[in-house]
Amino acid sequence: MQFHWFLPTRGDGRNVAPATTTRGTDPGALRRPPTLDYLASVARAAEQSGFAGVLTPVGSGCLDPWIVCSALAAVTERLEFLVALRPGFALPTLVAQQAATFQQLTGGRLRLNVVTGGDPVEQRAYGDFLDHDARYARTGEFLDVLRRSFQGVPFDFAGEHVRVEGAGLTSPSAPPQVYLGGASPAAEDVTARFVDTYLTWGEPPGLVGARLDRVREKAAAAGREVRFGIRLHVVSRDTPEEAWGEADRMLAGMSPEAIAATQERFARMDSVGQARMTALHGGSAGNGARSLEVAPNLWAGIGLVREGAATALVGSHEQVAERIEEYARLGFDEFILSGYPHLEEAWRVGEEVLPLVGARSLAA
Repeated sequence: MQFHWFLPTRGDGRNVAPATTTRGTDPGALRRPPTLDYLASVARAAEQSGFAGVLTPVGSGCLDPWIVCSALAAVTERLEFLVALRPGFALPTLVAQQAATFQQLTGGRLRLNVVTGGDPVEQRAYGDFLDHDARYARTGEFLDVLRRSFQGVPFDFAGEHVRVEGAGLTSPSAPPQVYLGGASPAAEDVTARFVDTYLTWGEPPGLVGARLDRVREKAAAAGREVRFGIRLHVVSRDTPEEAWGEADRMLAGMSPEAIAATQERFARMDSVGQARMTALHGGSAGNGARSLEVAPNLWAGIGLVREGAATALVGSHEQVAERIEEYARLGFDEFILSGYPHLEEAWRVGEEVLPLVGARSLAA
């Protein structure tokens, strides 16, 4: 298993806030601005506490991930960077050149997190007017050209969305691992053909297992194998009571106005994954944090005001380790974790939870 952390390039604090947009943000939620010094502190904490890499988000309300990760690579030694990118916003040949440069300058510490996009309003603001399935068709062509660019042989490609002649890197480095998330059949099809690690958000184990089996079958039909990663927040404390008390505090920090604005945004989105996350809590704060426990130690309250990853593992350090192992038994190889605030929680999870997972795995 590999463990990664998250870079809060929108800002950070003790309360939950959106990761990529300004909409639905309570004034007190982002008290720590995403300065280079602060993000460097988070990155170094992740590196020193045992995480292999850090994931960056991409969106209109957060810092550009390429620039942030390039800067942080200079102040870390081993940490790898899962740089998020939107296919179609830059030509795949240019992205291949950027990726090769990053690999050369950092000693191969780049991974690419491909985000096709799920908010039509935000996509149009960027200048992208394709619908859901067309975006995934473009993503497939983008990844096809990107991967061929690293083969060291000039090539031509003529697709519906991408066309190149005589493309390819003249001095290719090792290609970065490609990650992609998405719950639609279109996302699964692209994954089976071009993706190294398929990412899911933290659904209950009983819901996510069938999807992993389906992607395995599609990848096998394409003559490939795919790794699986899951994105989860963590509220881990010495006792279950402390952890759920912290979840209650976080829930109390979500104003009705912020919840309403966030749920209104979700309603306009065409992301299948976002719809599945929203269904876990139904847009309601319920009656305390435990009322939104959708599986043992899995809390859906994060998704009331945060897009994307909407669930957290809540419990004692031992319970959180047990739940991670449960997901590992389903076939998850990589875990992308986070907690509020990301600096302190990188240390807590790295020091208290990760050793338990390693010790339990060895004992088994």
